[in-house]
Amino acid sequence: MRKSFFARWRASFATGLAVMLPAIISIAALTWLFKTVSNLTDLLLFFLPKTVTHENDGHGAMFWYWSVAALVLAVILISTVGVLARYYIGKRIIEWLDALMMNVPLFNKFYGAIKQVNEAFSGDKNSFKTVVLVEFPREGMYSVGFVTSEQRAEVQEKTSEKVVAVFIPTTPNPTSGFLVLVPENKITKLDMSVADGVKYIVSLGSIAPELPPKM
Repeated sequence: MRKSFFARWRASFATGLAVMLPAIISIAALTWLFKTVSNLTDLLLFFLPKTVTHENDGHGAMFWYWSVAALVLAVILISTVGVLARYYIGKRIIEWLDALMMNVPLFNKFYGAIKQVNEAFSGDKNSFKTVVLVEFPREGMYSVGFVTSEQRAEVQEKTSEKVVAVFIPTTPNPTSGFLVLVPENKITKLDMSVADGVKYIVSLGSIAPELPPKM
């Protein structure tokens, strides 16, 4: 039986949508990211009059090309800071600014927490150690987590077990999550690296590292 015109159109539309959806979502995500970053980087052009950078004689939104210029300026400034951080004087300046921000009441709480999370994901001395599987949020369901430390203080004493601290990130934003204390014999260590574990979580599980061949 020959399909009706509506049925053929619906099938074609569904096929076309499946083909174009990744591109549409990617473009939408990049547009959102550009607008979000622009809200911050546009402030770098404070030295220019708004009548030049904004529409409607300074009362409208910033022209897109000035937003691009602000983004380029931000990239240059960040790269410059990265270069300075390699030298003694630059390190001292960064340490001084870091100490200054850590002494600002209330702000230092947010700054300190974000800094620790950043250090963990960037592989510094406080970084995550191992990618593991733990039964969370209930028995029989598994979540990917990162071992952050082995608890040897009060927690170790009160539980009478060898307990490790595991951070279980949320997805697709891994900067928030849950800290669970798990007995060492109830975690399953994975072979994937911390970087692969982060990519696995951010990609909603769609980017899984290949299983290394058994020797």
